[in-house]
Amino acid sequence: MKITKLTTFLVPPRWLFLRIDTDAGICGWGEPVVEGRAHTVAAAVDELSDYLVGKDPRRIEDLWNVMYRGSFYRGGPILMSAIAGVDQALWDIKGKHLGVPVHELLGGPVRERIRVYSWIGGDRPADTANAARAAVEHGFTAVKMNGTEEMHFVDSYAKVERVLENVQAVREAVGPHVGLALDFHGRVHKPMAKVLMRELAPYKLMFIEEPVLSEHLDAIPELASIAPAPIALGERLYSRYDFKRVLERGGVDIIQPDPSHAGGITETRKIAAMAEAYDVALALHCPLGPIALAANLQLDAVCHNAFIQEQSLGIHYNAANDLLDYVVDRNVFAYEDGYVAIPGGPGLGIEINEAYVAERAKLGHRWRNPLWRHDDGSVAEW
Repeated sequence: MKITKLTTFLVPPRWLFLRIDTDAGICGWGEPVVEGRAHTVAAAVDELSDYLVGKDPRRIEDLWNVMYRGSFYRGGPILMSAIAGVDQALWDIKGKHLGVPVHELLGGPVRERIRVYSWIGGDRPADTANAARAAVEHGFTAVKMNGTEEMHFVDSYAKVERVLENVQAVREAVGPHVGLALDFHGRVHKPMAKVLMRELAPYKLMFIEEPVLSEHLDAIPELASIAPAPIALGERLYSRYDFKRVLERGGVDIIQPDPSHAGGITETRKIAAMAEAYDVALALHCPLGPIALAANLQLDAVCHNAFIQEQSLGIHYNAANDLLDYVVDRNVFAYEDGYVAIPGGPGLGIEINEAYVAERAKLGHRWRNPLWRHDDGSVAEW
């Protein structure tokens, strides 16, 4: 079997899909994207095709190393996301060729389903309590909210109080036993993170995500010593070498690699195993489309330290198209009682509606994240 062609599709709302064709008539799908830089990743995938066309797609480990080690410059969000989407598609091909789901090729499942959480907003605190209540009414047993607006290095207690009021409103809306995760989104610098950590203790949080930017990982042990909940991070880390530094420093309780950014299924499996050796939990990052979610669930099936899965069904980014629009069987992700079943079909376990993908790719997108500024005019973290 040989790879004959790689084709990318920019589709709404902000996703990039990849189809790899073979001379055996089997195609595989992946989702290589950096949100806001989809065109750049598409160009990187096109460059990788020079290495890949004519090769046997079943030699996944070797092809991964060719893509990663065959270039003098390596790592980072663009290159690792391009590799990630290719890797997902290669696993999809291999599973389809053998007639088994990817998780069977990775040793077989340790679970049949995994708990999921719903994102409920919070960028600009407004109606998050109602969103949380609606998520619980739809069966979710855990939710995640953005904790804060833009926040300066040292900011006012008025900002802190708004965070606390919003978290309290959500906690009161869902009760004491629904999981509530709070995402600082890298918007908070260490001085204010220390303040917030102390003030958030009463709210029984499931975890606190990205309390500071990944550039400031050296601050994590200090913050962990005063944190009222487990610390989670990793969506902006891209390889086992990035996570090696996190795990060696300590202080992190949950890692969140994204299999569409962190080198795909091949690399994320290795990252998860490293974390397990440090007794660190896994909560894969996935605010993306159906191919990404399918790849995540194949990993959740085989990673013992996985405990919850992010997913994008109904989130605000998906106004133009939602998670299920691009799959033939809209029941393939079986949500029930706050869990989602692991897809059991061959490969990634989903069938892409290729005609609809081609139709929506004609529209494409140029999604960009918002740009925020502080009151003094300086650029704020989003």
